[in-house]
Amino acid sequence: MGSRSSHAAIPDADSIRRETGFSQASLLRLHHRFRALDRNKKGYLSRMDLQQIGALAVNPLGDRIIESFFPDGSQQVDFPGFVRVLAHFRPVEDEDTETQDPKKPEPLNSRRNKLHYAFQLYDLDRDGKISRHEMLQVSRKREQEM
Repeated sequence: MGSRSSHAAIPDADSIRRETGFSQASLLRLHHRFRALDRNKKGYLSRMDLQQIGALAVNPLGDRIIESFFPDGSQQVDFPGFVRVLAHFRPVEDEDTETQDPKKPEPLNSRRNKLHYAFQLYDLDRDGKISRHEMLQVSRKREQEM
């Protein structure tokens, strides 16, 4: 019964679960984490809020990962947007493309979507290509942090 009230605290929880593939328990944990990062109770996260995540601070692509939460130059990410980005990091489930409904969108954690997400992290100038310069920039940043 207690989880029912927690579930109700997440607006559109069922549609978010369907879109992202997260279980109800995972969604509740992510909602708790979202609220912890939203220290001022604004209902959204800013870049500064996400910079408080230690694992991103030491990741050479941390800045790019943070940027991925803010498509099109937006300044804030709400809970559904937060979860959509994190869905790319979910393990890939066995995909049977023959039985997949072509009318259903491809899961956010599909191999193709994961590859596209990773590509965008390296495509620093967003021109659809990863240049030698972009690879070197990411490599240098990694070396600096070691």
